Amino acid sequence: MDFDILRNLGRKVKKARYFNGVKILEESLMKSFNDAWNLVCVNCKSKITDVGYNIWISRIEPVSLNFEKGEATLMVPSDFHRETIENFYLPMIKESFKEVFGTDISITFITPEEDKEEAPKEASSTSFYDFTFDNFIVGSSNKFAHAAAMAVAANPAHAYNPLLMYGSSGLGKTHLLYAIGNEIKNDNPDMKIQYVKGDDFMNELIESIGNNTMPEFRQKYRQADVLLVDDVQFIAGKDRTQEEFFHTFNTLYESHKQIVLTSDRPPKEINILDDRLRSRFESGLLADLQPPDVETRIAIIKRKADSLNLPISDEHAQFIANKIKTNVRQIEGVVKKLNARYLLNNEKITQAVVSEVISDILNNDAPPEHTIDMILSEVSRTFGVKPEDIKNQKSRRSNINHPRHVAIYITRELTDLSTVTIGEIFGNRHHSTIVYTIQQMEKKMQTDSNLRDTIEDIIKNIRDR
Repeated sequence: MDFDILRNLGRKVKKARYFNGVKILEESLMKSFNDAWNLVCVNCKSKITDVGYNIWISRIEPVSLNFEKGEATLMVPSDFHRETIENFYLPMIKESFKEVFGTDISITFITPEEDKEEAPKEASSTSFYDFTFDNFIVGSSNKFAHAAAMAVAANPAHAYNPLLMYGSSGLGKTHLLYAIGNEIKNDNPDMKIQYVKGDDFMNELIESIGNNTMPEFRQKYRQADVLLVDDVQFIAGKDRTQEEFFHTFNTLYESHKQIVLTSDRPPKEINILDDRLRSRFESGLLADLQPPDVETRIAIIKRKADSLNLPISDEHAQFIANKIKTNVRQIEGVVKKLNARYLLNNEKITQAVVSEVISDILNNDAPPEHTIDMILSEVSRTFGVKPEDIKNQKSRRSNINHPRHVAIYITRELTDLSTVTIGEIFGNRHHSTIVYTIQQMEKKMQTDSNLRDTIEDIIKNIRDR
């Protein structure tokens, strides 16, 4: 049905242009740019591997669309991400835009650093509604975290510092993080608010070291009035990154600046987190978010539908709430996709349509297969080496051998590949070498708790992606 919507929207665009009705249509498209971007993503996903999509396309965020000028702006996490997209995926993205909008759209990629607005404002501009406390649905599962976030926003650096909110993906941690930033910015326009994801902090650090721009990097983060760090667990196990973050944390804390962190688990369960960081994270307030109860889920559905002017019955809201129980992002995804079909295809919301959309969302959000590319990506990120070096048979340097052995072991753990196939992937090594490597890793893990913790954290990060 997604491609029926694509074709239908394309016909609408062409028809509107033919009848000189672009202005009316543009308003509709601008209102639902996120919906249209979702359809572009559906198109892209059908043309590349799941790994390619999850690593490169899914992390792009729509920022703005000027249909009359045929221009769209998309946000990517980093310069490296933009370079890869432009070199390998841009023609596919342009083709998908044309299928959705029925005309050529020029695309500009920006990074958060290049946007003139602060990051929380950037995030709000890419969604249907701002990330605020007013539109965060409070229930028994998140009321403590919500209250803590409001206290921090009302009195930065004096209420709870640091504040670390943790919980599984899709429960509202990032919403509260942005809400804090938005609230502080509204009350204190001159405050410098800096937002970063844990893995982007690491990537920026690596680029700064390579470009000899460490003073600028440190100034960026250490002169902030408020530092918001999403998914801080991704800095664990990277010695230089943790060292730099430790000093950044201390500088801000001692200067009475607010620090807010989110993580998928509490600090004590991030096995390879530096003990100094763990103690500092735990020195503030820890607030967990749990899956919402059914009443909260229904309230989320109704609020989201109201914000989109989408007519949805209580019966359908109850049905969605009973089918999706643990992930707020999935719940909102269902409502957004219903709105796309309602708005772009004039499709009436029926029980059959709701069931189909729920099925699509659950299938799309199911954990991807733990492929070699994902494993190599996480292992290389953890040890600071290149994925191609891990696979290269000729590379036998000691700093490569250990990450390679870890990658081989994790590949055996997370895939059904035979030792023969694993050997072919990792430099055409004989299957007996792979068997020996796995056996040695198992023996080492029995006595080396640090190695065991590192592997467990890598596996968890892969599964949570």
